[in-house]
Amino acid sequence: MASYPSVDYQHLADQIKVWATELGFQKVGICDIDLSDHEPQLQKSIDAGLYGEMDWMVRHGMMRARPAELLPGTIRVISVRMDYLPPQAQFASNLSDKTQAYISRYALGRDYHKLIRNQLKKLGQKIEQEVGAFGHRPFVDTAPILERPLAQKAGLGWAGKHSLLLDKETGSWFFLGELLVDLPLPIDEPSQNECGKCTACMTSCPTQAIISEGVVDARRCISYLTIEYDGVIPEEFRKPIGNRIYGCDDCQLVCPWNRFAEITEQKDFHRRDTLSNADLVLLFSWSEKEFLQKMEGSAIRRIGHIQWLRNLSIAMGNAPFSARIVEALKSRLGLNSNLDTHIEWALNEQSNQEPLINRKVDNKNQRLIRVIEKGLPRDA
Repeated sequence: MASYPSVDYQHLADQIKVWATELGFQKVGICDIDLSDHEPQLQKSIDAGLYGEMDWMVRHGMMRARPAELLPGTIRVISVRMDYLPPQAQFASNLSDKTQAYISRYALGRDYHKLIRNQLKKLGQKIEQEVGAFGHRPFVDTAPILERPLAQKAGLGWAGKHSLLLDKETGSWFFLGELLVDLPLPIDEPSQNECGKCTACMTSCPTQAIISEGVVDARRCISYLTIEYDGVIPEEFRKPIGNRIYGCDDCQLVCPWNRFAEITEQKDFHRRDTLSNADLVLLFSWSEKEFLQKMEGSAIRRIGHIQWLRNLSIAMGNAPFSARIVEALKSRLGLNSNLDTHIEWALNEQSNQEPLINRKVDNKNQRLIRVIEKGLPRDA
């Protein structure tokens, strides 16, 4: 452990929280690095294969619970929160309109990784100006680290039954980041769980991916299936996916604590113009070049064009019958074998929905048919 004998660590901790606020973070806390209580569940999840094909979650094993293995000398973690709920989120209207694509609200704007990482670097630089050179390293959901347990220890909130972090003052619409340091800063009080008996997130999950309190089976999770998984999505999950083409917010939408959520002031997280019109056919019509251009700087870009089309084809299969949708789907056949599997499923779903005009008969015609079938006089 490094020694900084002239530093007033309580004063430094107070300053860090001020600097973090000035850098755009809504909350900051400090904790030690002991996550040994979480190792048994981590190993259990690995053994059960709950991470699906996210091999990096398995490959690093217990390192995720041992921050000092990421940065030797680490004794504290500065945990930060940045709100991302965009204005005019249009949750209900977007989900209910099956001709529109639903994109998880965290991904409507710019990719948060670079922004938060840069702000954490600046926080490290401010600390360095105060104490001189010291050991530190920023992380933003891109390294093997249990960020939610660390955030709970730092007092930023508690892990809800959906496994996401919750704060009773702001809900769960925020990103997390960490700055690992070798400074013996005073630690904050951990947050206490406030979920009580509520199980709304568990019962509302479209695919029942929350298999027990705080434990999510990624293989059933729509966020995993539409973002992390690039294979053929099992047919049992295609109908529940609905029009969700990138991620899923359902477990957050029903959480009572989210009624306290605040709109972000960070404009980078506002809905980008290219997603203002989320018409399924329009998004499906983008060429790979258009997709890459329109999604530049977005987290969505990393799934690639084929997976983008795969997700959209499922949503189009779940949409009301439309000759426009059928025509668009057929135009993409032969592009990729995995994609073809989803397009063919979507075309079959569309064919099972006859045009409304062919299925509905007005009341007058219905009465006429009944009269003829019964062989009754016309005026009966």
